[in-house]
Amino acid sequence: MIAIRQSAETDFAGILAIINDAARAYRDVIPADRWHEPYMSTEELTGEVSAGVAFWIAEQEGRLLGVMGIQDKGDVALVRHAYVAPTTQRTGVGTRLLRHVESLVDKPLLIGTWAAASWAIDFYRRNGFTVVPSDDKDRLLRAYWSIPERQIETSVVLANRRWLDARSPA
Repeated sequence: MIAIRQSAETDFAGILAIINDAARAYRDVIPADRWHEPYMSTEELTGEVSAGVAFWIAEQEGRLLGVMGIQDKGDVALVRHAYVAPTTQRTGVGTRLLRHVESLVDKPLLIGTWAAASWAIDFYRRNGFTVVPSDDKDRLLRAYWSIPERQIETSVVLANRRWLDARSPA
């Protein structure tokens, strides 16, 4: 049985391993100037945790299957660093993690990902998220993420129904 739980300090190495293993899918897809080895360093992950990213773990019999972070940004929450171990992809783990982090907040939820990562965009669309228009995307990435301009140029933002409803005139 798959269990979802908040991460503990002892999960740090496992989180890093899943992120870096699963992120290999981006290697030849995202702009070459944005790829680096490892995809996420120990220092970067420590920085994300220090910045308030709370990680949730999917595990089965003590084995980490996937990770997904959520970060409160006041009027919105961000899904951050959502990765499933390659051997476990397409088994529902990502959807279970996404549903769990969605249940933690009652505010709009935003997800940023690489524009060329069609599989990730398709996953979020299948789970009820919508790609926001380009002008909103740039504004949102600048307001809620700390990423370089080059990454803003090559990314998309997806939003859940709460964000879309908040934008619609009453």
